[in-house]
Amino acid sequence: MNAFRDHAAFGVTGSCPRADAHDADPYQWYAAQLKPNGEKIALRNLARQGFATFLPRLRKTERNKRQFKASTRPLFPGYVFVSFDPTEGHWRAINSTQGVSRIVSFGVRPTALPGAFVEALRGRCDADGLLQSVDALAPGDRAMVLDGPFADFVVQVEKVSDDHRLWVLFDLMGRQTRVALPRESLRRA
Repeated sequence: MNAFRDHAAFGVTGSCPRADAHDADPYQWYAAQLKPNGEKIALRNLARQGFATFLPRLRKTERNKRQFKASTRPLFPGYVFVSFDPTEGHWRAINSTQGVSRIVSFGVRPTALPGAFVEALRGRCDADGLLQSVDALAPGDRAMVLDGPFADFVVQVEKVSDDHRLWVLFDLMGRQTRVALPRESLRRA
């Protein structure tokens, strides 16, 4: 039996395929701890060895001086999920993979992650591996501002831009004012 399998659906860079991509996958998911700044190296080397990887990412918007900058960060910094069959001995190579510190284990064998957890997480990712919000707001929805000078104001979503910023309409002194806010600053009202 071949220890490796075709991982084309998982991508070389640790993409986050939809949950329905491998419903009948007999392999389990495990967490591998990464070395500092070893994410890209580990993903590349694990893919070269034939392991499927899964690295869920979160889009974050930060303010830098007078501008906003969108970036993506791992949802679980310092860890990557790896899929393999623990009865086959090739999983030991993960511990010596460049960029990987060790497979998380309690005892001699690695500890599998709950399958439902990983599949639910994979199902919430888009094709680029970015985690999508559970209650995504759409134009016309009413939302409450969570922070900033307009905290607790109820606004109407006018438009969702490509960088996941929401253009909302405030009703201030009888006039509607259009403002852009990061998604994290709003929740459905």
